[in-house]
Amino acid sequence: MVTATLLAVTLAGCAGGGRDNLQTGSIPMQSKPVSEMNASELSRAAERIGKAYEKNPKDRRAGLEYANLLRMTGRNEQSLAVMQQVAIFHPTDREVLAAYGKSQAAAGQLQQALATIQRAQTPDRPDWRLRSAEGAILDQLGRSAEARVRYREALDLQPNEPSVLSNLGMSYVLTRDLRTAETYLRSAAQQPGAESSVRQNLALTVGLQGRFEEAEQIARQELSAEQAEANVAYLRGMLSQQNAWKQLADQDRPTSATN
Repeated sequence: MVTATLLAVTLAGCAGGGRDNLQTGSIPMQSKPVSEMNASELSRAAERIGKAYEKNPKDRRAGLEYANLLRMTGRNEQSLAVMQQVAIFHPTDREVLAAYGKSQAAAGQLQQALATIQRAQTPDRPDWRLRSAEGAILDQLGRSAEARVRYREALDLQPNEPSVLSNLGMSYVLTRDLRTAETYLRSAAQQPGAESSVRQNLALTVGLQGRFEEAEQIARQELSAEQAEANVAYLRGMLSQQNAWKQLADQDRPTSATN
């Protein structure tokens, strides 16, 4: 149960990439960034963009935005169906292939997603977003060592990118190294442009170590009252699996013999 939940958080961290316009761009004709929308706003935006996409399925940007909104509202199968269509019309577009791979991963098609992301990457023009996305998929496949190589390659291309640092931190959460995870996540949260999802991952990691009050303070930072309460409720829900989280934290805690 712990592993499955953390995998979902890792993918969310990837989806919240700091300057990846698939995740953080504003919906056309709407000034509010996607990352700041609540659930009802996301649903309304998905409905509006969906209508625009249905009128012109060849519209690359509408397709990308619509698939992203569907994924953000939990409609992973619908998101995948949209991206399959977009990829048919734009089979060599790297941004399209990256989004297609993310939709495949969200729908549980991990091996297919990995192949799609790798196909989008080219040696002569490496893309940090694709490197990070590949790392997130490898983490979900249990290949953490390979995933971390990809994250570090992404950081070589885009130093101090908060979304990549966050993904790297969550990779260490998956292998129960909470102190290392916190180091990377704190660095991610301190970077310009770091989004709420980065602080949410940091709050979760701090909470897993038993520092619940500090975790809630992190979860409330720089958000509206409504968003802060939603984040805290999510955090409490994640940490409510007391036995599983305690076991994870205990395994990371040093014994007196090693102090």
